Amino acid sequence: MPTYTPPLRDMQFVLHEVFNVADEFKAMPAHAETDADTINAVLEEAGKFAAEVAFPLNIGGDTEGCTLDVKTHAVTTPKGFKDAYAQYVEGGWPALSCDPQFGGQGLPHTVNQCVYEMLNSANQAWTMYPGLSHGAYEALVAHGTDAQKKTYLPKLVSGEWTGTMCLTEPHCGTDLGLLRTKAEPQADGSYRLTGNKIFISAGEHDMAENIVHLVLARLPDAPKGSKGISLFVVPKFKVNADGSLGERNPIFCTGLEHKMGIHGNATAQIALDGAVGSLVGEPNKGLAAMFVMMNAARLGVGNQSLGLTEVAFQNALAYAKDRIQMRSLSGVKAKDKDADPIVVHPDVRKMLLTAKAYAEGGRALQIFCTLLLDKAHHHPDEKVRKNSEELVALLTPIVKAFITDNGHISTNACMQVFGGHGFIKEWGMEQFVRDNRINMIYEGTNTVQSLDLLGRKVLGNNGATLKKFGKLIGQLVEEEGVNEKMAEFINPLAYLGDQMTKFTTEIGFKGFQNPDEVGAAAVDYLRVAGHLVFAYMFARMAQVALRQIAAGSTDPFYTAKLQTARFYFAKLFPETATLMRTARSGSKALMDTDAALA
Repeated sequence: MPTYTPPLRDMQFVLHEVFNVADEFKAMPAHAETDADTINAVLEEAGKFAAEVAFPLNIGGDTEGCTLDVKTHAVTTPKGFKDAYAQYVEGGWPALSCDPQFGGQGLPHTVNQCVYEMLNSANQAWTMYPGLSHGAYEALVAHGTDAQKKTYLPKLVSGEWTGTMCLTEPHCGTDLGLLRTKAEPQADGSYRLTGNKIFISAGEHDMAENIVHLVLARLPDAPKGSKGISLFVVPKFKVNADGSLGERNPIFCTGLEHKMGIHGNATAQIALDGAVGSLVGEPNKGLAAMFVMMNAARLGVGNQSLGLTEVAFQNALAYAKDRIQMRSLSGVKAKDKDADPIVVHPDVRKMLLTAKAYAEGGRALQIFCTLLLDKAHHHPDEKVRKNSEELVALLTPIVKAFITDNGHISTNACMQVFGGHGFIKEWGMEQFVRDNRINMIYEGTNTVQSLDLLGRKVLGNNGATLKKFGKLIGQLVEEEGVNEKMAEFINPLAYLGDQMTKFTTEIGFKGFQNPDEVGAAAVDYLRVAGHLVFAYMFARMAQVALRQIAAGSTDPFYTAKLQTARFYFAKLFPETATLMRTARSGSKALMDTDAALA
């Protein structure tokens, strides 16, 4: 059976020693009272819930899955899920980072994201039920009417109700411009929606008394394509004027998807048969409103893979220290045993360190991004808010795609550490692999994220936002460029930073002549950008570790951090050279292939 220990020490290191979040919060009136002690206390309690309540349900939830009663359309979640959610609500966890005016606790999003990392490590399938509610909350805060906010937000914040986003349809996939669900206006100002949605995570369940669906649909006079999409809030149960629940709305689960992983989460097929809803935001501007929810979800999906990378690493490391196989190539290490523990073998260490480096780099990036989100929402300086918002927009596709790709690499590597036992369900490792695999697909596939990064976020403004991130790199290089102890971290970062401008310009020029060049280069480009960002994060972490050691600290944590950073730069970062070469190879080898694909 797998185990899980919340990585509180590493979280605290990134929060307080690398990014000094408490000092950053002091500049934000809404969070000025949030100090390090408060953050640590919250994370410690959240870690207990994750490890003691959510984690023990993970394997059982995967085995049992969800059950649909086709006559009543009711979905039953796995044993223990509903009780765990009741404990979650009772503890006030849904309200952690929500606005106090709706009943929230008003803590920074940075803290909430750390909580969710631990919950994702513990049980991704369970965590998706409350997790999707945060996206619905964000969308309604940004675009909901006063009446919608009054009706839905207090219940979403308390956790009494949960939320979903109903986007795609059987024929659509990512191309939402093709959707057909219709919304007919009614005399009382409401709308009746008819259509079918698929792949709706947490779309039906027994854990909350109501589900608030945010649904994309078309008005009768809507233009074709993505410019003709509107957003509606459609509750499972209609809500009376006094806030009590009314009659059942005809929005039903008609089937559950049979999936590779996340079996404990109900991925529902949803049918709307004249379901009553209300318009969110402006007519035909629904996609923009939904993107508030989708962008939050994309950061959340990156966090899912971060959580799985961490828990997979913990279990693989424990196994590698205990499992004995053969002798070390450099001589016997465990003289009292018939063989050495496999942790002594170089390639086992490579697999373990790959997962460790991708977990620690991903954690730093997640915290960096959510701190930027807190600044974008709450900093009093408009320039800081705008700059933070731009950087988050740039980094969001990297968080979603790079961290989930790395999660795939890491969970597979950790399963490999177990050898044949990794393929056996009871050890838990194959579930981490299966659960992670969806993260590369939903909320916009990783190729879509790559096109978004290169086409929209970089080339769309001629690299202006990329240059802003480059300035952060330049500041660190200037600060540490003459420090010999930092050279092994700073020099590769500085070199790639310089190369990135030329690389981007070259791809952009070729794309101007032939758009397929952007499509051919995008995936490799995102991975290079991901390594640029991770290299910056590891250089920042190494900087702090070196300063602590120079100040006399003997805490092995700092030595371990430096060793992980060295491994990252030596064994993982160098793939950027190959990626830039393949990106530059162009589209011809892909597109001039009609005979090969005949």
